[in-house]
Amino acid sequence: MNSNNKSISVSELNRQVKSLLEHSFMSLRVTGEISNMVRASSGHWYFTLKDTRAQVRCAMFRGRNAQVRFRPQEGSQVLCTAKVSLYEGRGDFQLIVDSMQEDGQGQLQQAFDQLKARLQAEGLFAQERKRSIPSHPRTVGVVTSATGAALHDILTAFERRYPGMQVNLYPTLVQGAEAADQIVAAISLANRHAEADVLIVGRGGGSLEDLWPFNEERVARAIIASDIPVVSAVGHEVDFSISDMVADLRAPTPTAAAELLSPDHRQIQQRLTQLQQGLQRRFDWQMKRQRERLTALRRQMRHPGDRIREQQQRCDDLEMRLQRAIQRRLELRNQRLTAASARLELQSPVRLLAKQREHLSDLRARLASRIDGLLERRRLQLGQKVGRLNAISPLATLERGYSLTQTDSGELVRHATQLKAGSTVRVRLQSGAFSAEVTDIEPATNNGD
Repeated sequence: MNSNNKSISVSELNRQVKSLLEHSFMSLRVTGEISNMVRASSGHWYFTLKDTRAQVRCAMFRGRNAQVRFRPQEGSQVLCTAKVSLYEGRGDFQLIVDSMQEDGQGQLQQAFDQLKARLQAEGLFAQERKRSIPSHPRTVGVVTSATGAALHDILTAFERRYPGMQVNLYPTLVQGAEAADQIVAAISLANRHAEADVLIVGRGGGSLEDLWPFNEERVARAIIASDIPVVSAVGHEVDFSISDMVADLRAPTPTAAAELLSPDHRQIQQRLTQLQQGLQRRFDWQMKRQRERLTALRRQMRHPGDRIREQQQRCDDLEMRLQRAIQRRLELRNQRLTAASARLELQSPVRLLAKQREHLSDLRARLASRIDGLLERRRLQLGQKVGRLNAISPLATLERGYSLTQTDSGELVRHATQLKAGSTVRVRLQSGAFSAEVTDIEPATNNGD
Protein backbone atom coordinates (compact mmCIF):
# COMPACT_ATOMS: atom_id res chain seq x y z
CA MET A 1 0.00 0.00 0.00
CA ASN A 2 1.36 3.44 -0.92
CA SER A 3 1.82 5.32 2.34
CA ASN A 4 1.25 8.73 0.71
CA ASN A 5 -1.74 7.52 -1.37
CA LYS A 6 0.03 8.56 -4.58
CA SER A 7 -0.94 6.47 -7.62
CA ILE A 8 1.09 5.73 -10.75
CA SER A 9 0.07 4.77 -14.27
CA VAL A 10 0.36 1.28 -15.69
CA SER A 11 3.05 2.43 -18.12
CA GLU A 12 5.07 3.96 -15.29
CA LEU A 13 4.68 0.73 -13.29
CA ASN A 14 5.92 -1.38 -16.22
CA ARG A 15 8.79 1.03 -16.82
CA GLN A 16 9.92 0.80 -13.21
CA VAL A 17 9.60 -3.01 -13.16
CA LYS A 18 11.61 -3.25 -16.40
CA SER A 19 14.34 -1.04 -14.98
CA LEU A 20 14.38 -3.04 -11.73
CA LEU A 21 14.67 -6.35 -13.61
CA GLU A 22 17.41 -5.13 -15.97
CA HIS A 23 19.47 -3.66 -13.13
CA SER A 24 18.94 -6.60 -10.77
CA PHE A 25 20.03 -9.44 -13.09
CA MET A 26 23.29 -9.81 -14.98
CA SER A 27 23.58 -11.71 -18.23
CA LEU A 28 22.76 -15.38 -17.74
CA ARG A 29 22.84 -18.67 -19.67
CA VAL A 30 19.60 -20.59 -20.12
CA THR A 31 18.99 -23.96 -21.72
CA GLY A 32 15.65 -25.12 -23.05
CA GLU A 33 13.52 -26.22 -26.00
CA ILE A 34 12.30 -23.77 -28.63
CA SER A 35 8.57 -23.55 -29.30
CA ASN A 36 6.22 -21.02 -30.96
CA MET A 37 9.08 -19.81 -33.17
CA VAL A 38 8.16 -16.65 -35.16
CA ARG A 39 10.55 -14.92 -37.60
CA ALA A 40 9.16 -11.42 -38.11
CA SER A 41 9.52 -9.50 -41.37
CA SER A 42 11.77 -7.08 -39.48
CA GLY A 43 14.29 -9.91 -39.05
CA HIS A 44 13.69 -10.30 -35.31
CA TRP A 45 12.97 -13.70 -33.77
CA TYR A 46 10.28 -14.29 -31.17
CA PHE A 47 9.94 -17.67 -29.49
CA THR A 48 9.27 -19.48 -26.25
CA LEU A 49 12.00 -21.31 -24.34
CA LYS A 50 10.60 -24.13 -22.22
CA ASP A 51 11.41 -27.23 -20.23
CA THR A 52 9.13 -29.86 -18.67
CA ARG A 53 7.85 -27.55 -15.91
CA ALA A 54 8.02 -23.92 -17.11
CA GLN A 55 8.42 -21.59 -20.07
CA VAL A 56 9.53 -18.03 -20.77
CA ARG A 57 9.04 -15.66 -23.70
CA CYS A 58 12.19 -14.69 -25.63
CA ALA A 59 13.16 -12.09 -28.23
CA MET A 60 16.34 -12.14 -30.36
CA PHE A 61 16.86 -9.10 -32.50
CA ARG A 62 18.19 -9.10 -36.07
CA GLY A 63 21.70 -7.91 -35.25
CA ARG A 64 22.14 -10.81 -32.81
CA ASN A 65 20.39 -13.66 -34.61
CA ALA A 66 22.48 -13.02 -37.71
CA GLN A 67 25.45 -14.49 -35.80
CA VAL A 68 23.68 -17.79 -35.06
CA ARG A 69 25.48 -20.51 -37.06
CA PHE A 70 22.52 -22.90 -37.29
CA ARG A 71 18.83 -22.55 -38.09
CA PRO A 72 16.79 -23.14 -34.92
CA GLN A 73 13.51 -24.98 -35.41
CA GLU A 74 10.53 -26.00 -33.28
CA GLY A 75 11.81 -28.47 -30.68
CA SER A 76 15.49 -27.45 -31.00
CA GLN A 77 17.41 -27.77 -27.77
CA VAL A 78 19.50 -24.63 -27.41
CA LEU A 79 21.78 -22.77 -25.03
CA CYS A 80 21.02 -19.04 -24.89
CA THR A 81 22.86 -16.14 -23.32
CA ALA A 82 20.29 -13.53 -22.41
CA LYS A 83 19.29 -10.61 -20.20
CA VAL A 84 16.14 -10.42 -18.13
CA SER A 85 13.68 -7.72 -19.22
CA LEU A 86 10.02 -6.76 -19.53
CA TYR A 87 8.01 -5.88 -22.63
CA GLU A 88 6.34 -2.72 -21.39
CA GLY A 89 3.53 -2.71 -23.95
CA ARG A 90 1.98 -5.92 -22.58
CA GLY A 91 3.73 -6.23 -19.26
CA ASP A 92 5.23 -9.57 -20.37
CA PHE A 93 8.30 -10.93 -18.60
CA GLN A 94 10.84 -11.92 -21.28
CA LEU A 95 14.46 -12.68 -22.08
CA ILE A 96 16.46 -10.61 -24.60
CA VAL A 97 18.71 -13.23 -26.21
CA ASP A 98 22.21 -12.09 -27.20
CA SER A 99 23.55 -15.41 -28.51
CA MET A 100 22.35 -18.92 -29.20
CA GLN A 101 24.05 -22.22 -29.80
CA GLU A 102 22.99 -25.82 -30.03
CA ASP A 103 22.98 -27.54 -26.68
CA GLY A 104 25.08 -30.72 -26.64
CA GLN A 105 28.59 -32.00 -25.93
CA GLY A 106 30.89 -33.48 -28.53
CA GLN A 107 34.38 -34.82 -28.36
CA LEU A 108 35.89 -31.32 -28.20
CA GLN A 109 33.62 -30.43 -25.29
CA GLN A 110 34.69 -33.57 -23.46
CA ALA A 111 38.36 -32.79 -24.08
CA PHE A 112 37.69 -29.25 -22.86
CA ASP A 113 36.14 -30.54 -19.64
CA GLN A 114 38.97 -32.99 -19.01
CA LEU A 115 41.68 -30.36 -19.46
CA LYS A 116 39.72 -27.91 -17.35
CA ALA A 117 39.45 -30.44 -14.52
CA ARG A 118 43.17 -31.27 -14.66
CA LEU A 119 44.33 -27.65 -14.63
CA GLN A 120 41.85 -26.75 -11.93
CA ALA A 121 43.20 -29.60 -9.78
CA GLU A 122 46.67 -28.04 -10.16
CA GLY A 123 45.28 -24.76 -8.80
CA LEU A 124 45.96 -22.85 -12.03
CA PHE A 125 42.51 -21.20 -11.93
CA ALA A 126 42.95 -19.91 -8.38
CA GLN A 127 42.30 -16.21 -8.04
CA GLU A 128 45.17 -15.71 -5.61
CA ARG A 129 47.62 -16.88 -8.29
CA LYS A 130 46.57 -14.22 -10.75
CA ARG A 131 48.34 -10.87 -11.08
CA SER A 132 46.72 -7.48 -11.03
CA ILE A 133 46.23 -5.61 -14.30
CA PRO A 134 47.84 -2.13 -14.57
CA SER A 135 45.16 0.50 -14.19
CA HIS A 136 46.84 2.89 -16.69
CA PRO A 137 49.08 0.89 -19.06
CA ARG A 138 51.22 2.86 -21.52
CA THR A 139 51.88 0.01 -23.96
CA VAL A 140 49.57 -2.88 -24.75
CA GLY A 141 50.75 -5.98 -26.57
CA VAL A 142 48.17 -7.75 -28.76
CA VAL A 143 48.59 -11.42 -29.66
CA THR A 144 46.08 -12.09 -32.47
CA SER A 145 45.68 -12.34 -36.22
CA ALA A 146 46.96 -9.34 -38.18
CA THR A 147 44.00 -9.63 -40.56
CA GLY A 148 41.23 -10.60 -38.17
CA ALA A 149 38.31 -8.54 -36.94
CA ALA A 150 39.62 -8.76 -33.37
CA LEU A 151 42.61 -6.47 -34.10
CA HIS A 152 40.33 -3.98 -35.83
CA ASP A 153 37.93 -3.95 -32.88
CA ILE A 154 40.80 -3.45 -30.40
CA LEU A 155 42.35 -0.58 -32.34
CA THR A 156 38.96 1.07 -32.86
CA ALA A 157 38.17 0.88 -29.15
CA PHE A 158 41.55 2.37 -28.20
CA GLU A 159 41.11 5.12 -30.79
CA ARG A 160 37.69 5.97 -29.41
CA ARG A 161 38.52 5.79 -25.75
CA TYR A 162 42.27 6.41 -25.42
CA PRO A 163 43.89 7.57 -28.67
CA GLY A 164 47.37 7.86 -27.15
CA MET A 165 47.64 4.18 -26.27
CA GLN A 166 50.75 2.45 -27.70
CA VAL A 167 49.76 -0.88 -29.26
CA ASN A 168 52.33 -3.53 -30.26
CA LEU A 169 51.07 -6.35 -32.46
CA TYR A 170 52.46 -9.89 -32.17
CA PRO A 171 50.77 -11.52 -35.16
CA THR A 172 49.75 -15.19 -35.09
CA LEU A 173 47.28 -17.63 -36.54
CA VAL A 174 44.21 -17.96 -34.32
CA GLN A 175 42.55 -20.93 -36.06
CA GLY A 176 43.78 -24.24 -37.39
CA ALA A 177 46.29 -26.91 -36.46
CA GLU A 178 49.32 -24.57 -36.36
CA ALA A 179 47.64 -21.79 -34.44
CA ALA A 180 48.44 -23.06 -30.94
CA ASP A 181 52.20 -23.20 -31.58
CA GLN A 182 52.18 -19.73 -33.12
CA ILE A 183 50.24 -18.29 -30.16
CA VAL A 184 52.80 -19.76 -27.74
CA ALA A 185 55.65 -18.29 -29.83
CA ALA A 186 54.00 -14.86 -29.94
CA ILE A 187 53.54 -14.78 -26.15
CA SER A 188 57.20 -15.79 -25.72
CA LEU A 189 58.31 -13.07 -28.15
CA ALA A 190 56.31 -10.41 -26.29
CA ASN A 191 57.95 -11.44 -23.03
CA ARG A 192 61.46 -11.28 -24.60
CA HIS A 193 60.80 -7.80 -25.92
CA ALA A 194 59.40 -6.77 -22.50
CA GLU A 195 57.91 -3.59 -23.99
CA ALA A 196 54.23 -4.14 -23.13
CA ASP A 197 52.72 -3.48 -19.71
CA VAL A 198 49.91 -5.96 -20.45
CA LEU A 199 49.06 -8.49 -23.18
CA ILE A 200 45.72 -9.04 -24.91
CA VAL A 201 45.54 -12.63 -26.21
CA GLY A 202 42.47 -13.50 -28.23
CA ARG A 203 40.34 -13.50 -31.35
CA GLY A 204 36.78 -12.92 -32.52
CA GLY A 205 33.87 -15.27 -32.15
CA GLY A 206 33.42 -18.67 -33.72
CA SER A 207 32.46 -22.24 -33.10
CA LEU A 208 34.09 -24.45 -30.50
CA GLU A 209 36.35 -25.83 -33.28
CA ASP A 210 37.34 -22.31 -34.36
CA LEU A 211 38.24 -21.31 -30.81
CA TRP A 212 40.02 -24.57 -30.00
CA PRO A 213 43.65 -23.28 -30.15
CA PHE A 214 42.86 -21.23 -27.05
CA ASN A 215 41.80 -24.47 -25.33
CA GLU A 216 45.18 -26.16 -25.92
CA GLU A 217 47.19 -26.99 -22.81
CA ARG A 218 50.45 -25.50 -24.23
CA VAL A 219 48.73 -22.17 -24.83
CA ALA A 220 47.34 -22.19 -21.28
CA ARG A 221 50.76 -22.91 -19.79
CA ALA A 222 52.37 -20.20 -21.95
CA ILE A 223 49.89 -17.67 -20.53
CA ILE A 224 50.66 -18.86 -16.99
CA ALA A 225 54.42 -18.61 -17.61
CA SER A 226 54.18 -15.07 -19.03
CA ASP A 227 55.94 -12.40 -16.99
CA ILE A 228 53.56 -9.83 -18.45
CA PRO A 229 49.96 -9.85 -17.10
CA VAL A 230 47.59 -11.35 -19.67
CA VAL A 231 44.03 -10.38 -20.57
CA SER A 232 42.22 -13.17 -22.43
CA ALA A 233 39.66 -12.00 -24.99
CA VAL A 234 38.46 -15.05 -26.91
CA GLY A 235 35.21 -15.03 -28.89
CA HIS A 236 31.98 -13.51 -27.74
CA GLU A 237 30.66 -12.94 -24.25
CA VAL A 238 29.19 -16.45 -24.01
CA ASP A 239 32.38 -18.19 -25.10
CA PHE A 240 34.60 -19.50 -22.32
CA SER A 241 38.02 -20.94 -23.08
CA ILE A 242 40.83 -22.46 -21.03
CA SER A 243 42.82 -19.31 -21.84
CA ASP A 244 40.11 -17.25 -20.15
CA MET A 245 40.39 -19.35 -17.02
CA VAL A 246 44.17 -19.21 -16.60
CA ALA A 247 44.60 -15.60 -17.69
CA ASP A 248 44.95 -12.84 -15.12
CA LEU A 249 41.74 -11.27 -16.45
CA ARG A 250 39.01 -12.39 -18.84
CA ALA A 251 37.35 -9.96 -21.22
CA PRO A 252 34.06 -10.96 -22.89
CA THR A 253 35.27 -9.77 -26.31
CA PRO A 254 38.38 -8.19 -27.83
CA THR A 255 36.61 -4.83 -27.82
CA ALA A 256 35.81 -5.29 -24.14
CA ALA A 257 39.49 -6.03 -23.48
CA ALA A 258 40.50 -2.71 -25.00
CA GLU A 259 37.76 -0.96 -23.05
CA LEU A 260 38.93 -2.56 -19.80
CA LEU A 261 42.48 -1.30 -20.40
CA SER A 262 41.37 2.19 -21.48
CA PRO A 263 38.45 3.32 -19.36
CA ASP A 264 36.26 6.00 -20.96
CA HIS A 265 35.59 8.71 -18.45
CA ARG A 266 32.40 9.77 -20.21
CA GLN A 267 31.12 6.22 -20.20
CA ILE A 268 32.10 5.83 -16.57
CA GLN A 269 30.22 8.98 -15.73
CA GLN A 270 27.21 7.81 -17.70
CA ARG A 271 27.36 4.43 -16.00
CA LEU A 272 27.66 6.09 -12.62
CA THR A 273 24.64 8.22 -13.46
CA GLN A 274 22.68 5.10 -14.45
CA LEU A 275 23.76 3.31 -11.31
CA GLN A 276 22.88 6.34 -9.23
CA GLN A 277 19.43 6.50 -10.81
CA GLY A 278 18.96 2.77 -10.31
CA LEU A 279 20.20 3.08 -6.75
CA GLN A 280 17.87 6.01 -6.16
CA ARG A 281 14.93 4.03 -7.53
CA ARG A 282 15.95 1.09 -5.40
CA PHE A 283 16.35 3.39 -2.42
CA ASP A 284 12.95 4.99 -3.04
CA TRP A 285 11.38 1.55 -3.37
CA GLN A 286 13.03 0.39 -0.19
CA MET A 287 11.99 3.56 1.62
CA LYS A 288 8.44 3.03 0.43
CA ARG A 289 8.49 -0.54 1.69
CA GLN A 290 9.97 0.53 5.01
CA ARG A 291 7.36 3.30 5.39
CA GLU A 292 4.60 0.79 4.71
CA ARG A 293 6.18 -1.60 7.16
CA LEU A 294 6.53 1.17 9.73
CA THR A 295 2.89 2.11 9.23
CA ALA A 296 1.86 -1.51 9.73
CA LEU A 297 4.03 -1.77 12.84
CA ARG A 298 2.53 1.43 14.22
CA ARG A 299 -0.92 -0.06 13.83
CA GLN A 300 0.21 -3.17 15.63
CA MET A 301 2.12 -1.27 18.31
CA ARG A 302 0.21 -0.52 21.52
CA HIS A 303 0.74 2.29 23.97
CA PRO A 304 3.09 1.26 26.79
CA GLY A 305 0.51 2.42 29.32
CA ASP A 306 -2.01 -0.02 27.89
CA ARG A 307 0.48 -2.85 28.14
CA ILE A 308 1.40 -1.80 31.70
CA ARG A 309 -2.25 -1.65 32.73
CA GLU A 310 -2.86 -4.99 31.10
CA GLN A 311 0.09 -6.46 32.99
CA GLN A 312 -1.13 -4.86 36.23
CA GLN A 313 -4.56 -6.34 35.69
CA ARG A 314 -2.96 -9.67 34.96
CA CYS A 315 -0.89 -9.37 38.16
CA ASP A 316 -4.04 -8.53 40.15
CA ASP A 317 -5.82 -11.50 38.64
CA LEU A 318 -2.90 -13.76 39.44
CA GLU A 319 -2.74 -12.37 42.98
CA MET A 320 -6.44 -13.05 43.56
CA ARG A 321 -6.09 -16.51 42.09
CA LEU A 322 -3.12 -17.12 44.37
CA GLN A 323 -5.07 -15.90 47.41
CA ARG A 324 -8.02 -18.13 46.52
CA ALA A 325 -5.67 -21.05 46.03
CA ILE A 326 -3.98 -20.36 49.37
CA GLN A 327 -7.39 -20.02 51.09
CA ARG A 328 -8.59 -23.28 49.55
CA ARG A 329 -5.36 -24.94 50.60
CA LEU A 330 -5.72 -23.61 54.16
CA GLU A 331 -9.35 -24.71 54.36
CA LEU A 332 -8.40 -28.14 53.09
CA ARG A 333 -5.59 -28.35 55.62
CA ASN A 334 -7.93 -27.19 58.41
CA GLN A 335 -10.46 -29.81 57.39
CA ARG A 336 -7.76 -32.44 57.40
CA LEU A 337 -6.50 -31.17 60.79
CA THR A 338 -10.03 -31.25 62.25
CA ALA A 339 -10.56 -34.77 60.95
CA ALA A 340 -7.17 -35.84 62.31
CA SER A 341 -7.96 -34.21 65.67
CA ALA A 342 -11.30 -36.02 65.77
CA ARG A 343 -9.58 -39.29 64.97
CA LEU A 344 -6.95 -38.53 67.60
CA GLU A 345 -9.64 -37.63 70.12
CA LEU A 346 -11.33 -40.92 69.42
CA GLN A 347 -8.03 -42.69 70.02
CA SER A 348 -7.18 -40.65 73.19
CA PRO A 349 -6.27 -42.83 76.27
CA VAL A 350 -8.37 -40.60 78.56
CA ARG A 351 -11.37 -41.01 76.29
CA LEU A 352 -10.71 -44.71 75.89
CA LEU A 353 -10.30 -45.08 79.70
CA ALA A 354 -13.54 -43.18 80.35
CA LYS A 355 -15.25 -45.27 77.72
CA GLN A 356 -13.89 -48.46 79.31
CA ARG A 357 -14.96 -47.23 82.75
CA GLU A 358 -18.40 -46.52 81.43
CA HIS A 359 -18.44 -49.94 79.84
CA LEU A 360 -17.24 -51.53 83.12
CA SER A 361 -19.91 -49.69 85.08
CA ASP A 362 -22.49 -50.88 82.61
CA LEU A 363 -21.17 -54.42 82.94
CA ARG A 364 -21.32 -54.15 86.72
CA ALA A 365 -24.88 -52.91 86.59
CA ARG A 366 -25.80 -55.64 84.16
CA LEU A 367 -24.00 -58.21 86.38
CA ALA A 368 -25.79 -57.00 89.53
CA SER A 369 -29.08 -57.04 87.68
CA ARG A 370 -28.45 -60.54 86.41
CA ILE A 371 -27.33 -61.69 89.89
CA ASP A 372 -30.48 -60.18 91.43
CA GLY A 373 -32.59 -61.79 88.79
CA LEU A 374 -30.79 -65.08 89.21
CA LEU A 375 -31.18 -64.91 93.03
CA GLU A 376 -34.85 -64.06 92.64
CA ARG A 377 -35.32 -66.99 90.29
CA ARG A 378 -33.37 -69.20 92.66
CA ARG A 379 -35.55 -68.02 95.60
CA LEU A 380 -38.69 -68.76 93.63
CA GLN A 381 -37.32 -72.13 92.64
CA LEU A 382 -36.31 -72.81 96.25
CA GLY A 383 -39.72 -71.75 97.53
CA GLN A 384 -41.34 -74.03 94.99
CA LYS A 385 -39.09 -76.91 95.95
CA VAL A 386 -39.59 -76.19 99.64
CA GLY A 387 -43.32 -76.23 99.08
CA ARG A 388 -43.09 -79.49 97.20
CA LEU A 389 -40.72 -80.83 99.85
CA ASN A 390 -43.01 -79.74 102.62
CA ALA A 391 -45.84 -81.38 100.83
CA ILE A 392 -44.08 -84.72 100.99
CA SER A 393 -42.04 -84.10 104.13
CA PRO A 394 -42.64 -86.44 107.12
CA LEU A 395 -42.58 -83.40 109.30
CA ALA A 396 -45.71 -82.20 107.60
CA THR A 397 -47.25 -85.54 108.42
CA LEU A 398 -46.21 -85.12 112.02
CA GLU A 399 -47.99 -81.80 112.08
CA ARG A 400 -51.24 -83.63 111.25
CA GLY A 401 -50.85 -85.80 114.40
CA TYR A 402 -48.78 -88.64 113.00
CA SER A 403 -45.44 -89.91 114.35
CA LEU A 404 -42.29 -91.55 112.93
CA THR A 405 -40.85 -94.74 114.37
CA GLN A 406 -37.22 -95.70 113.91
CA THR A 407 -35.23 -98.69 115.00
CA ASP A 408 -32.14 -98.41 117.08
CA SER A 409 -30.19 -98.31 113.90
CA GLY A 410 -32.19 -95.33 112.61
CA GLU A 411 -34.12 -97.30 110.04
CA LEU A 412 -37.62 -95.98 109.47
CA VAL A 413 -40.20 -98.56 110.51
CA ARG A 414 -42.87 -99.09 107.83
CA HIS A 415 -43.96 -102.62 108.59
CA ALA A 416 -44.54 -104.42 111.92
CA THR A 417 -42.50 -107.26 110.69
CA GLN A 418 -39.42 -105.07 111.02
CA LEU A 419 -39.79 -105.19 114.85
CA LYS A 420 -39.39 -107.85 117.43
CA ALA A 421 -40.87 -108.05 120.88
CA GLY A 422 -38.63 -106.63 123.48
CA SER A 423 -36.78 -104.35 120.96
CA THR A 424 -36.56 -100.69 121.60
CA VAL A 425 -37.84 -98.09 119.08
CA ARG A 426 -37.71 -94.36 118.95
CA VAL A 427 -40.86 -92.46 118.27
CA ARG A 428 -40.73 -88.95 116.88
CA LEU A 429 -43.67 -86.59 117.28
CA GLN A 430 -44.34 -83.13 115.87
CA SER A 431 -42.86 -81.81 119.03
CA GLY A 432 -40.33 -83.97 120.76
CA ALA A 433 -39.64 -87.72 120.72
CA PHE A 434 -39.60 -90.67 123.06
CA SER A 435 -38.34 -94.27 123.29
CA ALA A 436 -40.56 -97.32 123.79
CA GLU A 437 -40.16 -101.01 124.16
CA VAL A 438 -42.06 -103.29 121.81
CA THR A 439 -44.19 -105.67 123.80
CA ASP A 440 -46.56 -107.02 121.21
CA ILE A 441 -46.59 -107.29 117.46
CA GLU A 442 -49.82 -107.52 115.42
CA PRO A 443 -49.61 -108.89 111.96
CA ALA A 444 -51.09 -107.02 109.01
CA THR A 445 -54.67 -107.65 108.02
CA ASN A 446 -55.82 -108.65 104.51
CA ASN A 447 -57.01 -105.16 103.62
CA GLY A 448 -53.53 -103.94 104.14
CA ASP A 449 -54.18 -101.87 107.27
